[in-house]
Amino acid sequence: MASPKRRADGAGRVVADNRKARFNFEIVSTLEAGIVLTGSEVKSLRTGKASLGESYATEQRGELYLINAHIPEYNAANRLNHHPRRQRKLLVHKREIDRLARAVQAEGMTLVPLRLYFNERGTAKLELALAKGKKLHDKRETEKRRDWQRDKARLLRERG
Repeated sequence: MASPKRRADGAGRVVADNRKARFNFEIVSTLEAGIVLTGSEVKSLRTGKASLGESYATEQRGELYLINAHIPEYNAANRLNHHPRRQRKLLVHKREIDRLARAVQAEGMTLVPLRLYFNERGTAKLELALAKGKKLHDKRETEKRRDWQRDKARLLRERG
């Protein structure tokens, strides 16, 4: 009988979540992208430390890059460490890159990272969203809707 496959370390675990993105942007569509990382970056991600707060993705020379994402240095890497805010190449099909670049150019949308996680195979993936910025009144409306949903759930719990 064959031995069962073991899951890779940290597989299926979210490392970084950009919670403000859903508040500041209206998400039009999402896609999963691979990300090119160095060894010390992967080890740092496995410790669960990363931030997507101020990051975005952009198209340069026909390729997608993740800009301003913070993956802290891995202390045990010594002199072979990485720069915490370096540009990281995203692995996406050429058709998708063209579609996203057209939407950003023509419709004024933004590529916003939503989550950085390890999939079931233990590979680092980035959930990327094509998004449109919200105006202040849209943000207020979202907040009102969220508060009403919370109050409605509380009333239903109390009632029965």
